[in-house]
Amino acid sequence: MRDQTEKDFLGTIRKVAEMGYQAIEFAGYYNTPAAEIKALLDELQLQAPSAHVGLNFGEPANMAADLAKQIKTAQMLGVSYIVVPWAPLPETPTADDVKHLADMLEQAGKQAAQAGLKLGYHNHDFDFKLVDDKPILDHLLAAVPAEYLVAEFDLGWMHLAGYKVSDYVKRYAGRVPLAHFKDFGKGRKDVVIGQGIVDLKSVLPIAEQAGIEYLFVEQEEFEKASSLESAKAALEFFRMNGML
Repeated sequence: MRDQTEKDFLGTIRKVAEMGYQAIEFAGYYNTPAAEIKALLDELQLQAPSAHVGLNFGEPANMAADLAKQIKTAQMLGVSYIVVPWAPLPETPTADDVKHLADMLEQAGKQAAQAGLKLGYHNHDFDFKLVDDKPILDHLLAAVPAEYLVAEFDLGWMHLAGYKVSDYVKRYAGRVPLAHFKDFGKGRKDVVIGQGIVDLKSVLPIAEQAGIEYLFVEQEEFEKASSLESAKAALEFFRMNGML
C-alpha cells in the first residue's frame, strides 16, 4: 500500500481494516509517532504482529544501534516479529559469504530475543541460489538457531525460484510463523493473488498445522487496478477458499 501510505498513513490503515483485514505488516512508519499508530490499532482492533526492518549490514556496532531504535518502536506498537526484508549478497555468493550473513543474522536475532522479540527473514528468489549444492535460505535456517531466526516465506518468490511452495512449508513446519502470499503472471509481473501461476491454494489446508500464524498479501505492481482495489480482490481469494 506504499502509494497510499505515503499520502495518508493512518487513513490507509483504517481503510484496510474496514475492508476486513485482521492484521497488517509494517514496512516503515512514515514519520508517524508510535503512540498515534498504537491508538489507531487499538481503536480498530487490528493486529500488527510484524514489521519489515532493514539491517545495517556495515559495522556490527552500527547495526546494533540502529536495530535498538527499531526494537523500541516495535515494543511500543506491540510488534512481535522484526523481519529482515532482504540481505546483500554477491551475484555469485560463496560459503564464506553465507556464513558471514548467518553470523550477522544471529547477532541481530540475539538482540531481538533479549528484548522479547523474534527476528525473521523474508526470502526472494535469489535466496535460493545454490551454495555447496544447497539453497542459501536452507543454509541460513540451518546455521542460525530457531530461537534467533524464523522464516517469513514469500511463496511467490519461492515458486519463481523453482520450488513447490507447499513442500517448503511442510519441511519447515514450526519455523514459519509468517507467510507472504504473492502471485505472478507472465514476465515476473505481480498480479492479484489467485490470478497467477503460484499454487497458493496448496498452502491453505496445511498453514495452521505448519504453525503459520499470519498470511500477508503482497503485491507491488498494479496494472489493471489500484492497490486498494487489489487488496479487496485479494480478500476474495481467501473467502472463496473458505478462510474468511
